[in-house]
Amino acid sequence: QVQLVESGGGLVQPGGSLRLSCAASTSIFNINVVNWYRQGSGKERELVASIFSGSFITYADSVKGRFTIYRDVAKNTVYLQMNSLKPDDTAVYYCNSRIVTGPYKGDYWGPGTQVPCSS
Repeated sequence: QVQLVESGGGLVQPGGSLRLSCAASTSIFNINVVNWYRQGSGKERELVASIFSGSFITYADSVKGRFTIYRDVAKNTVYLQMNSLKPDDTAVYYCNSRIVTGPYKGDYWGPGTQVPCSS
């Protein structure tokens, strides 16, 4: 089993910044991809950003140029730096990791962290 714990959420004003953290209970080198998803009230869950084991990165069009995903392998942590936040970014943000082979093969989710963006 792999545990994921998100942190860093909280109320932010439009135009502000937040950094979310996703701490994993295993080495990031064991994880094939770490994703950040979000789900706003009444909306479907949306894939926001992904970082793959080879450092390949993708973003949803809605956050390109504003959000940055990166990792600290020494801390087994993946971050989501969010700048120029908008009310539409209001959501619960979830960290997801996927391991495709080995004894920990599976899909893992954190409990989520809330990011309300409002003035």
